[in-house]
Amino acid sequence: MTHDVGSTKAAPSPARSLAPDLARGFMLLFIALANAQFFLIGPDPVRTVADQAVALVQSTLVNGRAIALFALVFGYGMVRILERVRAQGGGWVHARVLLRRRGWVLLAIGFAHAALFLPVDIVGTYGLAVLVFVGLLRAGDRTLLWTAGLVAAFSAALDTALVVLLTSGGGDASISAPSLSQEVFRLAVLERVQEWLLYTPVTLLLVALPMILLGVWAGRRRLLEEPGRHRALLVRTAVIGLGAAVAVGLPDALAGAHLVPEASPLTAALLAVAHDLAGWPGGLGWAAVLALVAWRWQERRGPVVRAVAAVGERSLTCYLAQSVVFTLVFAPYAGGLGATLGATGAAAVAVATWSCTVVLAEALRRTGRRGPAEVLLRRLTYARTRHSPAP
Repeated sequence: MTHDVGSTKAAPSPARSLAPDLARGFMLLFIALANAQFFLIGPDPVRTVADQAVALVQSTLVNGRAIALFALVFGYGMVRILERVRAQGGGWVHARVLLRRRGWVLLAIGFAHAALFLPVDIVGTYGLAVLVFVGLLRAGDRTLLWTAGLVAAFSAALDTALVVLLTSGGGDASISAPSLSQEVFRLAVLERVQEWLLYTPVTLLLVALPMILLGVWAGRRRLLEEPGRHRALLVRTAVIGLGAAVAVGLPDALAGAHLVPEASPLTAALLAVAHDLAGWPGGLGWAAVLALVAWRWQERRGPVVRAVAAVGERSLTCYLAQSVVFTLVFAPYAGGLGATLGATGAAAVAVATWSCTVVLAEALRRTGRRGPAEVLLRRLTYARTRHSPAP
């Protein structure tokens, strides 16, 4: 069975499941909100009551939660790739070669994205995950869950220990990216490459890997594609996951919004660690909510649902497009607004940018075309192979 991997036309897929695409499409709004805030380099982005409200809501429900959901959906997608290879007569060796090739392509795209635009990049993280941990796709469920739990425990312990050591020594335990303040593009590229080399493995180990493994486990059960069969589990996950994310993340969110007295540096750093760790249950909760929404709307998709799902189908293109816009708006060598905008202004730019990608993705969907980044990924991944890419 062959496939024209270079074609930009998307093959018809009436049976395509809504939930994974809806999850990716909606969470790209959250990614936009988080990344736009990351570009702010002024002394304090929280200056007004509106800034306080935006910071409180975004910190509680968005920051650290979107990347966890994306990691879950990425692991979920690897199971689908493995299933397609097997359905076409391939075995584990074929799937491993294909996935590793995909991992190298994602790593290269992530490197280019980081060098040109944003050092805290998720594409390269997922590429590295495939290259290093693809063997876990063959692991049993018990091994997957134990590994996810042990990695999460290790990540939490390491993150806490590093924060305590850095804060006690008078250092800054927060994520720092000096390249965002660099006024010369050439020098910013060099700094971003160095930052990416550090952040990529750190993000994989401290944030993404447990959720990728849980995504593999969920993919085997088709939790997102068949939410009706797992409604009780999804409802519990939504309530408990989002409840834990809000409860654990709220103290740090209140501090970041300047709604409580300023804590000591160590206390503030530990609250930030707790907030970030709560991103795991938060990501699970959002995944469950979106799966239930997709289940309700699978057979009667409205125009808004179709458009957001179209973003999810073209998530790589839309993710990269966001970084292009943010660089043009915020970077010191471009628009320069990162030094002057507050949290509300950055959120407005993020929402406007995401809305534009929704319009773009829907236009591509109506003309039956994939996003250019998806075309490139498929062409490089499936070149010289008889196994077909996803429609």
